[in-house]
Amino acid sequence: MWETIKRAFKLKELRKRIWVTLFLFVLFRLGTYIPVVGIDRAQIQGIVQKGGFLALLDLFSGGGYSNFSIFALSVFPYINASIILNLLQSVIPSLEALVKEGGEEGQKKMAKYTRYLTVALAALQSFSLLVMFRNFLVNNSFLLKIVIMASLVAGSYIVLWLGEIMTEKGIGNGVSLIIFAGIISRIPVSLVEVRQLLSAKSISVLSVVGEVLALLVMIVFVLYAYQSERRIPVQYAKRIVGRKVYGGQSTYIPLRLVQAGVLPIIFAVSVMSFPYTIGQFFPNSWFTKNIATPFFGTPTGLWYNMFYFALIVAFTYFYTTITYDPVKLSDDLKKYGGFVPGIRPGQSTSDYIAGVLRKIILPTSIFLGLVAVLPNLIFRRMSVTSFIFGGTSILIIIGVALETMNEIEAYLLMRQYKGFLK
Repeated sequence: MWETIKRAFKLKELRKRIWVTLFLFVLFRLGTYIPVVGIDRAQIQGIVQKGGFLALLDLFSGGGYSNFSIFALSVFPYINASIILNLLQSVIPSLEALVKEGGEEGQKKMAKYTRYLTVALAALQSFSLLVMFRNFLVNNSFLLKIVIMASLVAGSYIVLWLGEIMTEKGIGNGVSLIIFAGIISRIPVSLVEVRQLLSAKSISVLSVVGEVLALLVMIVFVLYAYQSERRIPVQYAKRIVGRKVYGGQSTYIPLRLVQAGVLPIIFAVSVMSFPYTIGQFFPNSWFTKNIATPFFGTPTGLWYNMFYFALIVAFTYFYTTITYDPVKLSDDLKKYGGFVPGIRPGQSTSDYIAGVLRKIILPTSIFLGLVAVLPNLIFRRMSVTSFIFGGTSILIIIGVALETMNEIEAYLLMRQYKGFLK
């Protein structure tokens, strides 16, 4: 890994992309310390430190909630908007046609619709936060409420813009990297919290050692899962053109065990935040007390983790399905004279690939779900509320780091490949 990073800084174009990414990281971190005016942040910080779903959102926003900064909403309105539009594509034929047949122009229109919906959802979430923290306002004026909502919506759009710039001119997926930066920034805070708990004897040294060992074991298993792949053998038929023979080589199609990466985890967390957000509009209602808070607002609760586990499994299937098309892959193999040994080209090949994907997705989705929820259930017996040592955080950190390193290696291979020159 260190050798790859060293080689990356020697390549001018790649070095520029890395510096752009790091510069945008700094801007994002500065934004999490720009406070929203007119509200008592000390009381909000006290609520966040008690744990619960706000503590989890604070982790992903890099301290945006505890500071009540303009970046408090982070990228979650954009993620929710993307999920909604992806689901609407299967319901509205014109949206599906726009994505599949619109080409580059269609992609630009979908990106524009996503931005519009992001602003609408950011306004909804900012209003829910205003209702939740209404007792902490310095005054009850209408103008102050408008300023607070406008600050949060503008901050969410700035984060979206930073993510798009990071994707276009930096390294890796901008949205995933912003969440990654938020989690990494909370590690020192979490270590200080653990130290304070040890000093107060709220937890024992033995429990911390056990937690660290369990964390190391979990990291090993997650790394193994992310690096594993199922290889489908492919044989290309020989073709004779004039006096030359083309094809005839054997290769394989690599299907990664974790095909969807960290996106199912991010999508699941984002969806879990939506009912909790709606519940804040009606703080004393039956829905908030019996549904939103116990089912979607308590990350260490049993019902929360059951729904969280189910969403991770569902989004793993959903994202793999929309990003990996067995029919198109089968048609491409047939077009270039390739075939899977023992399988007829065409429909039989696509059915075979789809079957292999299903066999991969089921154990992978269950594994990701268990890694995400088991640490949360363990936290029910401990006093640590930062969730930095939770399965969700570990999955996102490892997944984003591996995906970014793979992209760096792809750039190096593309720019420095010397196979034809030797």
